[in-house]
Amino acid sequence: MAFEWFSGLFSNDLAIDLGTSSTLIYVKGKGIVCNEPSVVTVQSDGRGGRRIVAVGREAKEMIGRTPGTVEAIRPIRDGVIGDFEITEAMLRYFINKAHNKRTIVKPRIVICVPDGITEVEKRAVRESVESAGAREVYLIEEPMAAAIGADLPVEEAAGNMIVDIGGGTTEVAVISLAGIVYSRSIRVGGDKMDEAIIQHIKRRYNLLVGERTAERVKIEIGNAYPFAEPRSMSIKGRDMVAGVPRTVEIGSDEVREALAEPVRAIVDAVRVALERTPPELAADIVDKGIVLAGGGALLANLDVVLREETRLPVVIADDPMSCVVLGTGRVLDQLELLKIVAIH
Repeated sequence: MAFEWFSGLFSNDLAIDLGTSSTLIYVKGKGIVCNEPSVVTVQSDGRGGRRIVAVGREAKEMIGRTPGTVEAIRPIRDGVIGDFEITEAMLRYFINKAHNKRTIVKPRIVICVPDGITEVEKRAVRESVESAGAREVYLIEEPMAAAIGADLPVEEAAGNMIVDIGGGTTEVAVISLAGIVYSRSIRVGGDKMDEAIIQHIKRRYNLLVGERTAERVKIEIGNAYPFAEPRSMSIKGRDMVAGVPRTVEIGSDEVREALAEPVRAIVDAVRVALERTPPELAADIVDKGIVLAGGGALLANLDVVLREETRLPVVIADDPMSCVVLGTGRVLDQLELLKIVAIH
């Protein structure tokens, strides 16, 4: 008891949403203190060694602009750790930044993982977080955290459907009595949308553009259902024939065509989840509708497409990008709920 009081005095427990595109950290009692891209730039010394140059926002600015010896790495791919060593270094950097100071006692950390993660991947996450400075590590499934963050009554005996569209994965889950009744995870998210835009521009205009340009196109004029008035924007890239920089005008209608495949994959995942939901819970979803969370939920008119395809009410969570970390943070404050929803 004395130790718990002592550790509470000197350590700040953390909730982490370790995402493919960004990492968010919530400190107990303070809220979200860190929201940075999950990017690390490293410099190789030519002998197999690597030195970290930048982490987070500063590192993202360098994507596509680094010299030969410097590489911008995204260590999380499709929601799971792709580069163990770099993930550990990135987590240590973010944890230190979140605390602003060295704490006497290591923090207790709750971290989100995609639903359907393998035992090997679970172990990799646990070891990375422990190496980065955690006293205890709890894992919680992303759709559960998103549902809690979206203020859904997860502990009630009623069906709640959450669709969490992240950078690497889309998780569709039906939750009742603080448990996931049915879930489906597909490796389609914001990254696949960016890739679809890059390929479309390459095919139609013979123009090579980078990830950051594609992301800007998706945010500014990306859409899943036509706008009332078509929009357009100018983009710059490298001409694949002449090899020189060139500017082209791109319209929202063609961006919608480019995004048709990833959008269809998300819609299909929702339909399959609805087909496989037990009848009593399906009846609850007819009344309550579907809640969208994650950065991908901000794609213009995605809710309209889902509403048309499912004939159900579709709402976007109040703060879709922060839903997962806010839900994880809420679990930090409710240890009884943490015991129920943590996975082992």
